[in-house]
Parts: sequence; structure tokens; C-alpha cells
Amino acid sequence: MAVIGAAIAGLGITDVGKVYGRSATDFAADAVRRATADAGLLLHDVDGLLVSSGLKKDVSVALQRVLGLRDLRLLSEMNAFGASAGAMVSYAAAMVSSGAATTVACVFADAPLKPKESAGAAYSGRAHKTLTGFASYRMASGIANANTKYALAARRHMQTYGTTTEQFGAIAVAQRSWAAMNPLAQLREPITLEDHRKSRWIADPLRLLDCCLVSNGGAAVIITTVERARDLAQPTVPVLGYGQGHPGQAQERGADFGLRTGATISGPIALRMAGASVSDVDLLELYDCYTYTVLITLEDYGFCAKGDGGRFVEDGRTGPGGELPVNTGGGQLSSYYLWGMTPLAEAVIQARGQAGERQVVERDVIMVSGNGGVLDHHSTLVLGGTQ
Repeated sequence: MAVIGAAIAGLGITDVGKVYGRSATDFAADAVRRATADAGLLLHDVDGLLVSSGLKKDVSVALQRVLGLRDLRLLSEMNAFGASAGAMVSYAAAMVSSGAATTVACVFADAPLKPKESAGAAYSGRAHKTLTGFASYRMASGIANANTKYALAARRHMQTYGTTTEQFGAIAVAQRSWAAMNPLAQLREPITLEDHRKSRWIADPLRLLDCCLVSNGGAAVIITTVERARDLAQPTVPVLGYGQGHPGQAQERGADFGLRTGATISGPIALRMAGASVSDVDLLELYDCYTYTVLITLEDYGFCAKGDGGRFVEDGRTGPGGELPVNTGGGQLSSYYLWGMTPLAEAVIQARGQAGERQVVERDVIMVSGNGGVLDHHSTLVLGGTQ
């Protein structure tokens, strides 16, 4: 496999879930400190900081001052929504590989949950603004949030290819089986297809168990050169490839909304950079804001033919003991929701061989996805096993 000269040397995850009384900035600072310590470094060793600013831009470049970082060579806020983590790692990898920086921290944190409020209320009220044109028509039709928009995408896939709600349920069941072995997971109780069927509707055809969690917390990674990482505290996780894809498609007649994502662009770019193909991939950590998102990403990366995603997942091949492990920590459906940091963190844990009961034996090539907006943005990372 190709090595581009960069590696993930540190990982920091705060307490995650219903953790109250802390701001997103608090979580972000905590995550960076943990990641730096995990790598065996001190904060003053960090000379680059990339911040995923989130929906409310609660974390900004002001995090530099909170952490007391001086004389940084790289500082920026980035936001491609759920694709931000992969994008941050790619920029950090390019910077350390070129010598423009030596040690870059990439961080995301959020604190939408409030005491005595439902998870459903966490992101409500954020899009109230004057809308004109076609956007106002969607709002008047009740298409007002991510749930309803992803429901449209999932329904189009179902109508076009015959995908079923039971096939979406198979993804939820498989990922909960992984989460049962993850001490960090918020939901660890096993579920069945019948549990999925009985879970309440959120936006037809998406049920509660098709939808991701809402979590407070933060996660960060430290990117440095492969050579330097080998001398640090943790097993080295090389960055083999990366790519982005931003379709820019409109939700209008004739568009392929719901049938194709930016994974068709970013996946081949990242694999080509890594000198690998889908047949070389040992495990996948995929962005799973909804079960549907996992299914279409598998198709668009080429693990099955377009339209065959439902049949591909229905026999348990992505769960424990399956031939293609997917979202081995439980993903955002069952573990925790920290945008693209959720799949990235699990990929690092697996690559290091530190996943305990859920550890996957073959881990030479790990593919990580990020999905932002409503299928608007996509990032892909290809990571190698520990060196």
C-alpha cells in the first residue's frame, strides 16, 4: 500500500452522551488535551489546529487561546458538516507531509442536549428563517428538517430499486450487535428486526431505529508524520489516502437525489491514492446518520452493485462474524453522534488493535466515510493498520 507520509498518532474522546453542564468549547478543549496526551505529546508540541465549527459555530479558532497554543503554523475553522472530520484529516495530512506543520490537532465537539429536553428538540429551531422560491415550497409541504429530507431520499431508493424497510432494519440490528461490545456506546441492548419494525415512525419510511443518536461530547485526533509517529506513545495509524466529493445536485425533476452521493467521487480518489481497491478493504467505518446512508454508501463505494445495497446487508454480512465488518463500534445509530469523528475514532481504535471484544483481526486497509448536509458533501479516508 502507498504511504503519503502522514499518520494519526493520538486520539481523544471525552465523556459522550447525556453529559450536561459543559459547552462545546469545553468538550473541544478536553478532546484536544486527551488526544495530545494519548500521543505522548505536550500541548506546546501542537503547531496546527483545525476546528469543525458545527451547526451553531459553537467552537471557533478562539479555541487556540483556550488551549494556550502559541505560534501556530496552521489554524482554521472548517465546515462540510458530517464530512468535516475526513476533510480536516486530509488537510492536516497534506500539511505535515509537506513540512508546513509538524503536529496538527483536528477536533469536533457539540453540546445540543439540554437537561429535561428531548433529543428531538436538540436541533429544533435552528433553521427558522425567511425562505423564498422553491425552498419555501418545501417548507410549506412539511419538508422542514434532515429527517424529512433523508426520508425522501430513502423512499426514492426504495421505489427505484425495491429496497425494503426490513433491509434498513438489518443495518440497525447489525450495528447494535457491535455496540453491545463497545463500552463507549450509549445503546448496548441487542435489538431484533421486530424491534425495528415496532419502533415509532420519525418520517416515513424512517423509524426511530433508523435514526442516529444525539450526543454531547467531543473527539480529536493528532496528525503528524509517519516517522515521528513511530517514536510516540501509540501504535502508528498511517493515512494512506483521502478524497472529497460534493455533487452540488438540486432536489428537482431529473436529479439523482437519493440514488447517488459524493461517495462515487471521493471513494475512488482515496482508494487510488492508497494504491488499493474495494477488494483490499478489510473493514468499513461509515457515516450513519440513518440506516439508509450506510446502504447507499456501500453501493457508491462499489462494495455491491447500484440498487443491490438492501440485498447486500440483509444476511448479516456487515455484523459481527460477517465477511465485511461495518461500523464496528455501533456507529452513530447506537454508539454516539459526533459527526464524522464517530467513524474516524472507531477506525483508529480498530487500526491500533485496541477494540477488545469487538476487535477485527484483518485491519490492513480501513475505509472511513463522512457525509454532510443531505447527501451534499462526502469525505473518504483510507487508513492502514498499525505499524
